[in-house]
Amino acid sequence: MVLDPDGTVVGKVDVGKDNEAHAVALAPDLHLAFTSNGGGSSVSVFDPRTLNVVRVVKITGRDTDDIMYEPFTKRVFTFNGGKGNDATAIDPLKGVVVGQVPLGGKPETAQTDGHGHIFVNIEDKSELSEIDAQTLKIMHTWPLAPCKNPSGQAIDIAHSLLIIGCHNGLMEFWDYANGKVAGTVPIGKGVDFNRFDPGTGLAFASCGDGTITVAHQDAPDKFSVVQTVETMKGARTMALDTENHNIYSVTSEFGPPASGDAAKPPSLADLEAGNIYDDDLQPLRRP
Repeated sequence: MVLDPDGTVVGKVDVGKDNEAHAVALAPDLHLAFTSNGGGSSVSVFDPRTLNVVRVVKITGRDTDDIMYEPFTKRVFTFNGGKGNDATAIDPLKGVVVGQVPLGGKPETAQTDGHGHIFVNIEDKSELSEIDAQTLKIMHTWPLAPCKNPSGQAIDIAHSLLIIGCHNGLMEFWDYANGKVAGTVPIGKGVDFNRFDPGTGLAFASCGDGTITVAHQDAPDKFSVVQTVETMKGARTMALDTENHNIYSVTSEFGPPASGDAAKPPSLADLEAGNIYDDDLQPLRRP
């Protein structure tokens, strides 16, 4: 689904009813965009001007999840959890797979510094891996403690910081130039996305408990929460428009708590599957 900055639906991209589109990446310099299709183990390449799919790239035996465009190599990368535990590199102009990067764990979200280095969260190991986008080799792997089960990720290139959302209620600022934690701030429950606005210097974490935490770097090793924005239950995904400085989140309306295992805390699998919980970790039934 495609919306304008005012929230009006202006079109849609048909990736096939069985393809379960998970994420979208844009390549403005190529005038192309991409969806990762977990159900179809594929990537749809489409023209963002016409919204027509121009080709589909099959990635056999992979559960494609996050996707990104790396401008230095002009390659598209999918991050494959469940099946594969690796990353797939694609030549988007030729529509072919050029290689795989074994990651040894479940990749979640990734960012690039624009110079051929990719940083990807390894969620089940609470680690961060740095990939050379040209050679498809892992350059470094670091433990992210105190962060546990990293999910969302954004990047502040000017200060060499990754902004990482952690399922143990932290937003961690990782100094990727020196390979160390620069600081943390508390956030809500069920984080999934992080964004950074270079125009305002603000970092964001959207959480399934219906909050977006807004944070700021006050000094190289000091970070603070500027505001906690109330959204809606389940609004854990987020986009940022750096021109109007608006953030956008999406969710569904939910029914009352389900009976049965209402007191059971959520597992990581529940959070990954999109099962949303209230502030007391009670499951909310989808309509």
